[in-house]
Amino acid sequence: MNKDILDQEELEVLVIKNIYVNYGGIQALKNINLTVKKGEVVTLIGANGAGKSTTLRAISKIVNPKSGEIVYNGRNIIRRQPHEAVQMGIAHCPEGRRVLARQTVFDNLLLGGYVRSDQAEVKADIQRQFDLFPRLAQRRNQLAGTLSGGEQQMLAIARALMSKPKLLLLDEPSLGLAPAIVREIFTIIVNLRTTGVTILLVEQNANLALQIANRGYVLEAGCITLAGTASELMNDERVKKAYLG
Repeated sequence: MNKDILDQEELEVLVIKNIYVNYGGIQALKNINLTVKKGEVVTLIGANGAGKSTTLRAISKIVNPKSGEIVYNGRNIIRRQPHEAVQMGIAHCPEGRRVLARQTVFDNLLLGGYVRSDQAEVKADIQRQFDLFPRLAQRRNQLAGTLSGGEQQMLAIARALMSKPKLLLLDEPSLGLAPAIVREIFTIIVNLRTTGVTILLVEQNANLALQIANRGYVLEAGCITLAGTASELMNDERVKKAYLG
């Protein structure tokens, strides 16, 4: 095989091929094809109900596609279970945070590393999350349900990072947060890229998402209708009119 082709394959962390997802009799995703390369931030933009969150759920195996392939680091994981996806290095930070409200910040982080057996390193990684999110360090013994929305979002991201993912799926990290907190969260996302984490980002604020992304895809009614570099999409008149105001 050509060396350039081999190098290209090594760069591809995720390749989705011809994915279809049904919810009962409703077709949620239709012939989805996308690629995420190592070290990239790739964003999915589109209106509510377009299929963005369903795409992430299919990758993390929360929902099972009807057909197609999900190739992660060269392996088709279409029939894998959710815990297997986590063990392989895929972490999903869901829309709405979904922290364990009656558990402390520390315990939420500890549970984020549940698939790991290196307990000494797990404790060290909790400290790394506290270094990355100083607010969480101040609230380590506080119940997660009593945190502010922004702090819960930080906790949700930190908890996802506790599984030491190679691919981080982020679903609507800015949802319901004040602008100052959103800027803080997105600064953290940008910094994560420097640690070697590849990110697939679903974000309602398309302008903000495209500012930090390498590339993007536009989903409409379960189909990808546009794809390109972030700058190409930001300059596309259709994207400007529909999503950038």
